[in-house]
Amino acid sequence: MRLPILPLAAVLALGACAAPTAISVASPQPLFHDERFAPAHDPDLDADIFALSDGMRDYLRDAGAELRRGLPRSLIQALYQHQRLQLDYDGARTRNAAEAFAVRRGNCLSLVIMTAALARALDLPVVYQAVDTEASWNRRDDLLFVSHHVNLRLARRFIDRVPGFDPDKALVVDFLPPAQADVLDAHEIPESTIVAMYRNNRAAESLASGDIDAAYWWARRAVQGAPALAGPYNTLGVVYLRHGDLAAARQVLTTVLERNPEDRQGLSNLAIVYDRLGLPGPAADLRRQLARVEPDAPYRHFFAGKAAMARGDYAGARASFEQEVSRAPYCSEFHFWLGLADLKLGMLPQAREEITLAMENSTTDGDYAVYAGKLAHLQRVARAAGG
Repeated sequence: MRLPILPLAAVLALGACAAPTAISVASPQPLFHDERFAPAHDPDLDADIFALSDGMRDYLRDAGAELRRGLPRSLIQALYQHQRLQLDYDGARTRNAAEAFAVRRGNCLSLVIMTAALARALDLPVVYQAVDTEASWNRRDDLLFVSHHVNLRLARRFIDRVPGFDPDKALVVDFLPPAQADVLDAHEIPESTIVAMYRNNRAAESLASGDIDAAYWWARRAVQGAPALAGPYNTLGVVYLRHGDLAAARQVLTTVLERNPEDRQGLSNLAIVYDRLGLPGPAADLRRQLARVEPDAPYRHFFAGKAAMARGDYAGARASFEQEVSRAPYCSEFHFWLGLADLKLGMLPQAREEITLAMENSTTDGDYAVYAGKLAHLQRVARAAGG
């Protein structure tokens, strides 16, 4: 992240739907240090993320006639109907087209990749879009992930178009409800950006799981594939930071900030590097600059709430968690901790409500199970109390 309140939290621009911010780098090659990492061994590193599996080919063969009768609307209907093809949201891992199809799960980027692969097999024009929505934040231990949103538009094939066809009326595929997705502002991005976002996600997910070597190779591929995107450079910088290569981390993150002095992830991450290098003055300067760019940083009230919980100030904790929930109602962790504060204050109905909201907003099966267990405990407590 960024900010004095959390000096050891590195921020990753997670492409699982991270907004593509452009920078200009003549050549990223001097930023790579392959010799410091175990050789790449993942065959997926250079694989085609849109490649069709046998199961996808079978699906297209069996449903092909039905799909072609109403292209592209029939494909979109299949994506949104549980009994046919629908992909359920899962933020735990970014999947390529074949993986997402096999398990019918993925994040918004996985949905875009899988849909694009099927659409291309049907000769449907695909337009990728970065959606202008507020960034969302998630946390895994001391890593913070900032995400924006991507979707795609499908149009009819040129030969299927009728007089008066309006390409702006092409149908939108999105995890958001169709009516909401249609009215959001969005701008077109190239397929190379989608591929780089996928690789950047895999790097971030590898970092979160502790596989720093894999994280390096995924981040390297992301930078190589889209050298004008800022997000993969930030991820590469965090990889070096986690690997203990502070000079390399400083070089990468300085490159980002030279191109965009207000890059929030770069400011935060470079401040951490300066802390580790024993340079508190430059670190403080970066954090002051960050505070000007972003006066009210994500998770600031959350960590204040956790500190209040630790010292037994449950009312103060509740007030802090409420502030985070009010500005980020999608974040399951904020609802969960607000529910815990309610529980400590003896507010059982409110605690049940918040933990139910945590379940509803959870993006991984593991989080859902944790929240469901706590909710079951609260329900037992309420029954025992006759409430």
